[in-house]
Amino acid sequence: MTTGAILAGGRSTRFGDADKAVAPIAGVPMIRRVADRLAGTDDPVPPGADRASGGDPLVDELVVNCRPDQRNAITEALSGLPLPVRWALDEEPDLGPLAGIRNACRAATDAYAAVVACDMPFVDPSFLASLREMAAEPGVEAAVPRLDDRWYQTTQAVYATEPAATACDRALDRGDRKVLAMVDQLDEVVVDDKAIRSLTTERTFTNVNTQSELDEAERAVADAVEAK
Repeated sequence: MTTGAILAGGRSTRFGDADKAVAPIAGVPMIRRVADRLAGTDDPVPPGADRASGGDPLVDELVVNCRPDQRNAITEALSGLPLPVRWALDEEPDLGPLAGIRNACRAATDAYAAVVACDMPFVDPSFLASLREMAAEPGVEAAVPRLDDRWYQTTQAVYATEPAATACDRALDRGDRKVLAMVDQLDEVVVDDKAIRSLTTERTFTNVNTQSELDEAERAVADAVEAK
């Protein structure tokens, strides 16, 4: 079984005054887009459109990592989601995604967590399913993509929850907030660019950080829905 862990505790400094986690994309809050794709109930937007819009759920529960002040708005955004939702609140905010992953892994009830940032509304659930299979191989504790064989995608990856949480604690205890400081302590499979592109497209890693990127995401959703 797998927990879906959505990281939403960032301050959205490039997005303006609004919290991008609940900013609407074609009328649907961004974090809900991510959650719906993991649940198989989103619009048929590629990559992984079939599974995202009508396939089996990738996960059996969601853990949402956020600040306490975000919880009410995110609760409303996720209302009616066909998955149980657990909370991993950042009681000490602003420690970055490493602390978010740690808190989410601690809150998860499953042995593995498919971690996704809330600003990745085109996450490919079929790709995450492949990462989950890789992470479950004997002796493996994480499956982390490396786009263009340069850029580690640590916030769209699968981690064994207990080893990852422990590694996060060790990194934070020594004052290192880089997610790779956790990954480097795990027995990880690094998914190279060739493997990534055989399974999905780089759009799965698209981040929505600005209002202009939000507009681009809206157009992508509209084009996909019209094409369907």
